[in-house]
Amino acid sequence: MTDAAVPFRILPRVTDRNRHFWTGGADGELRFQRCAGCGLLLHPPTVVCPRCLGRDLGVAPVSGRATVVTYTVNHQAWMPEPEPPYTVAIVELVEQEGLRLTTNIVNCPPEAVRIGMPVRVVFEERDGEVWIPLFEPAEEGG
Repeated sequence: MTDAAVPFRILPRVTDRNRHFWTGGADGELRFQRCAGCGLLLHPPTVVCPRCLGRDLGVAPVSGRATVVTYTVNHQAWMPEPEPPYTVAIVELVEQEGLRLTTNIVNCPPEAVRIGMPVRVVFEERDGEVWIPLFEPAEEGG
């Protein structure tokens, strides 16, 4: 995708705490913090596990497979890009109930999106420093 084809996005501030999440796409991986004590995947990144209060937090890749939990189709042009209509969704990763991301559904007409639809991560590279996780339709069960 050329820069001219990439929609306008407000880029995140990359810090030591969230770098794994915003740069994992360079390796084709969606990465989250994982508590070494109880195994809970954490998002957004934190300094203590909310389940066991452990502080031994590492980083783990996940499959990138998810399910659309809810969505809305934006028809209003709030910024120069993306061009409406576009789909904003909350997806839940298959690895853990409650592990959710707010994202865009791409490579799919808005009228085809549905709750329960299986999706998979794709990354939009920005400035060689940030890889934004977006989701596109996936095969059922795959």
